[in-house]
Amino acid sequence: MRKTINLVLLLLPFIAISQQILPEVERARVVDEILDERFNNVLPKLMDDAGLDMWVLISREYNEDPVLRTMLPATWLNARRRTIILFYRDKEKNTIDKLAVARYNIGKSIISAWDKEKEPNQWKRLMELIVERNPQKIGLNFSNDHNIADGLDKTDYDEFMANLPKKHHSKVVSAEQLAVRWIETRTPREMTIFNQLTDITHDIIAEAFSEKVITPGITTTTEVEWWMRQKVTDLGLETWFHPTVDVQRTSEELVGHLYSFSGRPDDEVIQRGDLLHCDFGITYLRLNTDCQELAYVLKPEETEAPSFLVNALYDGNRVQDFLTQNMVKGKVGNEILAKALKDAKAAGLQPSIYTHPLGMYGHSAGTTIGMWDSQGGVMKDDGENYPLNPNTAYAIELNATVNIPEWNRDIRIMLEEPGFFGEDGFRYINGRQTELLLIPRPKSHLGN
Repeated sequence: MRKTINLVLLLLPFIAISQQILPEVERARVVDEILDERFNNVLPKLMDDAGLDMWVLISREYNEDPVLRTMLPATWLNARRRTIILFYRDKEKNTIDKLAVARYNIGKSIISAWDKEKEPNQWKRLMELIVERNPQKIGLNFSNDHNIADGLDKTDYDEFMANLPKKHHSKVVSAEQLAVRWIETRTPREMTIFNQLTDITHDIIAEAFSEKVITPGITTTTEVEWWMRQKVTDLGLETWFHPTVDVQRTSEELVGHLYSFSGRPDDEVIQRGDLLHCDFGITYLRLNTDCQELAYVLKPEETEAPSFLVNALYDGNRVQDFLTQNMVKGKVGNEILAKALKDAKAAGLQPSIYTHPLGMYGHSAGTTIGMWDSQGGVMKDDGENYPLNPNTAYAIELNATVNIPEWNRDIRIMLEEPGFFGEDGFRYINGRQTELLLIPRPKSHLGN
C-alpha cells in the first residue's frame, strides 16, 4: 500500500497538468465549434471593415495557404487536391455565403458548390459563382507586407486570372488586411483556452527549472531542453520551435541574440550561482504560446537569489511596463516601439524590444513592435504601417541590459509572456514572471 501511495504522490505533478488537456476527439469538437463561431460571427464584420464583399482562397494539398490552413476542420490535416473556398458578404441583407468549390463540404460551415458531373472544370464552376454574385471587390491572398497573407501561389493566381472574365479583372485586390485580421482576431472562447494553454506552459517551465530536472554540476542545458521537448510530447501536445536554455554567470561575457540559435555550446553543465534562461512555446487547440523565463541556481547556504539579480528582474519588468503602457489602439508598431524605448531610456534603463503577434501561429500576423536587430523600427515588408487592433494577442518579448558590479559584467534580462490587447487595454493572459524561480526550491521547514 505504501508503494502505491508513494507512486501516486510522484505522479501528482504530471496528473495535475494532464487532466487539463482534452483527448483528441474533444479537441476536434472544440476546434470545429470555434471555427463555426468565427465564420458566422467574426468573419462578416471583418469583411465589412476591410471593404471586401468577396474573398477567394485557393490551395493545393501540402502547399497550403497559411490562412486557408486555419480554416480547415479538425479532421482535415491538409487541403485536398486543389481546395477553393469562396466567401461572399451581402452587407445589406446581412448574409454571408461560405462555399467550397470542391466535391465535398469543408466541415459544417463551408458547403460544397461544385457538382463535377454537371461541370467537370473546377475553375469554370468558380467563375460561375463569382459572376452570379457580381462582387464589387474580389480579395486574393497576396501581400508585400505580411508573409502569412501572401499564400496564393503563382500557378493558382495565373489560372484564376486566366479564367476570370475580363470585366472582373479590375475588381481583384489584395486581401491582406482581411487575412491579417482573420489571423490576429481572438474570440472570448479562444482567450479562455489561451489562458489555460499559457498556464500549462508556465507549469512546464517551473518543473524544468526545479530540482526535479536539474542537479547542479551534473545536468546540462541541452538535457533540460530535451526534457522540455519530451514533456510536451508526453502530454500529447506539440512545440512549434525547439526549446532553448542558456546560462549567464560571473565568468561569461555578454553575447548577442543569435547566441541562442547559433554558436551556443552544447551540453553546458549547469552550476550553482548560474542565472538560467529559457525560450519555450507550445501548441494546443490551434493556439500557440511563447515564453521566456529565468531561474537562479542557489549556492550552498543560500535560500534566496542575490539582491542584484532580484533588482535586475525588476528592471526587466519595468521595460515590460513601459511597452504595455504605450500599446494604444490605432497606433502602429513603430510608434509604440519608439515611445516605449524613449520612456524606458529616460528612466535609466537599457531596453531592447521585439514584441510580435501571437495566436494561430507563433510568429503570427499583426502589429510588429520592433525586432531584435531593428530597434529603430521595422521596415515596410514587416508590417511597418499596421495598426494595433483590439482583441489581439502578443508575445511581450524584450530585454533589459543590466550592469552587475558583483559579477564585473553586464547581463541581459530576457523576458517573454503572452499578452492580450482588448477594448479596455492590455493584460497578461496568465500573469508574468516577477520573481526568479529557485533551484532547488527552498524548504523553509529545514532552516538554512
